[in-house]
Amino acid sequence: MIKAIYPGTFDPITVGHLDVIKRAARIYDHLIIAVMENRNKKCTFSKEERKEMIEKCVSDLENVTVVIGEGLTVNLAKDLNCKIIVRGIRAVSDYESELALATANMQLNEDIETVFMVARPELSFLSSSIAKEIAAFKGDIRSYIPETIMKEVSEKLYQ
Repeated sequence: MIKAIYPGTFDPITVGHLDVIKRAARIYDHLIIAVMENRNKKCTFSKEERKEMIEKCVSDLENVTVVIGEGLTVNLAKDLNCKIIVRGIRAVSDYESELALATANMQLNEDIETVFMVARPELSFLSSSIAKEIAAFKGDIRSYIPETIMKEVSEKLYQ
């Protein structure tokens, strides 16, 4: 069985994240979504809220589970017996930062590979940060956030 982990802050999960999840779930026997902290980001939603929203979005995917992760992703992957770290790439800037992380992870544990999944062209501009910025100015984010969690996201972002 090939297990993979898809880590991220998912603050909140977007249709772009969900697209990567669905595509990766078709490739790997078991996909674990890891809700992580990023010291460079101030999250709007708690780890528990993010986990619950992701679980709602993936409830129809039998081989996908969601966990809250701590520490280094590569260590979490090892603890969960995952041999693959899945990362989404939207643009060249993503590639540069993701390459640095993948290289560091390779040095920390050469048994765990990082696999990059390229964003669909129509989703290549999308990020949680952009969705939150649009919402801050009362813009319409329905095409950015999965409909399943639009109520929760709207309640928090459209205050």
